[in-house]
Amino acid sequence: MAWKEVSIVVLRRDFVMLAVQPGANIRELCRRFAISPTTGYKWLQRYRQDSRESFCDRSRRPQRSPRRSRRQTEQQMLAVRDAHPAWGARKIRARLRTLGQTTLPAASTIHAILRRHGRIDPSESSKHQPWQRFEHEAPNQLWQMDFKGHFALGNGARCHPLTVLDDHSRYAVCLQGCRDERGHTVQQRLTETFRRYGLPQRMLLDNGSPWGSDSEHPYTPLTVWLLRLGIGVCHSRPRHPQTQGKEERFHRTLKAEVLSGPTFADLGALQQRLDQWRSIYNHLRPHQALAMAVPSSRYQVSGRHFPETLPALEYGLGDVVRKVQGHGRIWFRNRVFRIGKAFRGYPVALRPTADDGLWEVFFATHSIARLDLRESHPE
Repeated sequence: MAWKEVSIVVLRRDFVMLAVQPGANIRELCRRFAISPTTGYKWLQRYRQDSRESFCDRSRRPQRSPRRSRRQTEQQMLAVRDAHPAWGARKIRARLRTLGQTTLPAASTIHAILRRHGRIDPSESSKHQPWQRFEHEAPNQLWQMDFKGHFALGNGARCHPLTVLDDHSRYAVCLQGCRDERGHTVQQRLTETFRRYGLPQRMLLDNGSPWGSDSEHPYTPLTVWLLRLGIGVCHSRPRHPQTQGKEERFHRTLKAEVLSGPTFADLGALQQRLDQWRSIYNHLRPHQALAMAVPSSRYQVSGRHFPETLPALEYGLGDVVRKVQGHGRIWFRNRVFRIGKAFRGYPVALRPTADDGLWEVFFATHSIARLDLRESHPE
């Protein structure tokens, strides 16, 4: 029989103290305390062996655990975790396998090892929820771009990290600390990126400055420059950050592994750390969404080269060409239509659609607007 659950330590102590008295009837005491003689003699023997013996249960852990991870392997796991505190068990397992470890425990076992050695905060683990994932079929079909929230540096300046991620591979093609979020600054950083990795087919941007897509400013000089390069531009849904889910997840990882540490002295010190971390992220850090492969294993540079000189805008012989005037408007059939200030000084092409009175406006090869001649007030 088992001991009663209430005050079990007290009951055991009482039993033993009574049992060691001269002339005590052990079996009768066992009946009084509702335990078997085997249990009673066990605790009495422990007390006689060592009167300081605790009356709590001993650990049931075996003296030898052949299936327990070897100490050296555990130390390697802890070393990877210490080098990358935000990595979980799956990433650590994949990294050790890459380093040549062929016999590794399951990810759940590694998680238990990390927890046992105090490397996991349970409150932090509960915050991590899986994202619903969608991806393009090949590299460079779509790049996602956004700014990570700005923060202060040690010298009092503000930093605005610009991040650009390939949708298919999660490869970070750009991670640059910027002093501001102006379109000219973004264009400079993208020029360096395009020279190295080539041009994507499309780019997914946020809304507002310098990206555009609000009702008053659907395009900006930055997006016009992208269109001239032959890069399609699309925008995330307003107030729906999940549209740029991979960027949001990347920002969370960046914050956890880099930005949550000590304050960086200046932009140069921060950029040096960002460069080091981007290399780790692209080439060493296993990615769960990629079946624990690293982003560089799925990425290759684009075959579309960056032109140092922008190509001239040319349209077909059947197109109606109009130059966008100072206020972002054009004249067509004695009427004024608003195209956008970002296109000031550029020619655009007008092409009729299948619907009578409805014309489509093109800038380079991209459709940017529609003109409805049936409306009495087009503006």
